[in-house]
Amino acid sequence: MYLLGYDIGSSSVKVCLIEASSGKVIASEFSPKKEMKITAIHPGWAEQNPGDWWTNLKLAHEAVMHESGIQAEDIKGIGITWQMHGLILVDKDQNLLRPSIIWCDSRAVPYGEKAFKAIGEEKCLSHLLNSPGNFTASKLAWVKDNEPEIFEKIDKIMLPGDYIAMRLSGQIGITIEGLSEGIFWDFKNNCISEDVINYYGIPKSFFPEIVPTFGIQSTVSAAAARELGLKEGTPISYRAGDQPNNALSLNVFNPGEIASTAGTSGVVYGVLDQLDYDKLSRVNTFAHVNYTPEQTRLGVLLCINGTGILNSWLKHNFATSLSSYGDMNDMASLSPIGSKGLSIIPFGNGAERVLENKDTSCSIHGINFNIHSKGDILRAAQEGIVFSYEYGMNIMRNIGMDIQVIRAGNANMFLSSIFRQSLASVSNAVIELYDTDGAVGAARAAGMGIGFYADSREAFSSLEKIAVIEPEHEKREQYTEAYSRWKNHLNEII
Repeated sequence: MYLLGYDIGSSSVKVCLIEASSGKVIASEFSPKKEMKITAIHPGWAEQNPGDWWTNLKLAHEAVMHESGIQAEDIKGIGITWQMHGLILVDKDQNLLRPSIIWCDSRAVPYGEKAFKAIGEEKCLSHLLNSPGNFTASKLAWVKDNEPEIFEKIDKIMLPGDYIAMRLSGQIGITIEGLSEGIFWDFKNNCISEDVINYYGIPKSFFPEIVPTFGIQSTVSAAAARELGLKEGTPISYRAGDQPNNALSLNVFNPGEIASTAGTSGVVYGVLDQLDYDKLSRVNTFAHVNYTPEQTRLGVLLCINGTGILNSWLKHNFATSLSSYGDMNDMASLSPIGSKGLSIIPFGNGAERVLENKDTSCSIHGINFNIHSKGDILRAAQEGIVFSYEYGMNIMRNIGMDIQVIRAGNANMFLSSIFRQSLASVSNAVIELYDTDGAVGAARAAGMGIGFYADSREAFSSLEKIAVIEPEHEKREQYTEAYSRWKNHLNEII
C-alpha cells in the first residue's frame, strides 16, 4: 500500500511515493530540472502559468511511477502542498482566466495597507491575526480594480494546491488553512471574513466548498486517471500550504513545537493554542494543519529574508578561494564565539517584516584590520543569521510561544555545525535534525486523511532523527554577550 505526495513549488514540482506501513520513500522526482519560469511584466510582479505546474507534476509523477514499478491500484491516498498565498481564478467551466499571481508578487501591497486602516488595525489583528498585507485577498482586489473584465468572469478563486486538486478530480474545494493564508478567515467568528469581502467587494459565491485538511476531499476523476496512469476514485485526502506542511513534515502539531528552515530566506514556524498576535504584525499567524473551530492550533510564522543568501553571497564574492560551503564552515570554526567582537547585520535581501518592513541593508560592525581575518567574517555572518532568528523568536515568545525544541530538516544552513550550535545555545532550545521534506510529509499526511494512520504519532513514528544538538550551557554567557552586542548595533540602525 502506497501514498503519493505532490509539492507544488515556484521553482519546481516534486512528487514522492512512500510505502505506507514503513514510511519508506520508494521513489521521488522533481521537474523541471531548471527553475520554472516566473513572469515579471512590471517591477514587483511575479506570475506563473498554473498549467506549467500540472505539466511538471505529470512529468515527475511519470518518472516516480516508472522508477517504482508499482500498480496504480496500490496507491491509496494523495496529499498536496503548495507555494502559499497564490491566486488562481477560473470561470464556470474551470478554465483559467489569467496566470496565477504568486507569493512573491508585491503589486497588492497598497491594497492591503488601505484595508488595514479602513477595516481597523485592531480589528484586523484580532479577527484575521494579520494585516491584509500582500496576501491573496489583496491580490484579488487588485484584479477587481485593474482587470474588471476578468473579475466579471470569475466563478471560483483558489490557491495553488486547490488548482492541482481540481485538475485531479474535477472538483473545487478550499480548506480553512488555505482561507487563512489568503487572509479570508475570521478566527473569532469561525467563518469567511465579512469585513474583508465587504471592504474589497468580493462575492461570497467566489469561494469554493470548504473541505477538511485531512479527509476525503475528492477523488481522482476518469480523465485525470487516464492522464496520470492512476486509478479512478483514488482519494485526495490532504492539502496544506508549504510552511504549515513543512512543520507537519517535521511532526510539529502541538503547542510549543517549532519547525525551522534556513535556505535563501529563513523561517521559524511554531504552534500556538490561543488566539494571539503581534500588535506590530512582525510575524504572521495562520491556521495550522490541525486547526478546527473546536481546536485552536495556529501556526506563527517568522520569516527572515536575509539568511542563506548572505552565506551564498560571501561564497561567490568573498570566499572565492574556498571550493565549498564545508570549507567555509571549517574556516569559520577557527574563529571563537562572538567572532572577536565582529557583528554582521544580515538583512540585505530587501525589507524585513520582522523589522516592521524596514530595509536596513547588510552591514558589518566592529571590524579591526589588525585582528580580524576571513574566518572571523564568515563566522560573524552565520552568527548574525542566528541572532536574527533569536530576535524574531523573542517576538514569538511575547505572544505565548514556549520555544524548547526546534525541529529542522538536515539541509542548507542546518548543515553547518556553527549555525546549529549557535542557534541552540542562543535560544536555549534543543535542535533536532530529521531526514524529510515537504513531499514526503504530504504523502504521510495523505495516510492520515484516509485513516490508515490512527493519528500523527503513528504517521510519523518512522521519521528518522539524524542528530540532536543541545545548548552549550557552559558557554551561554559568551553567546549572550555576542547577541547583545549584535542587537545594540541593530537598534542603532532601526
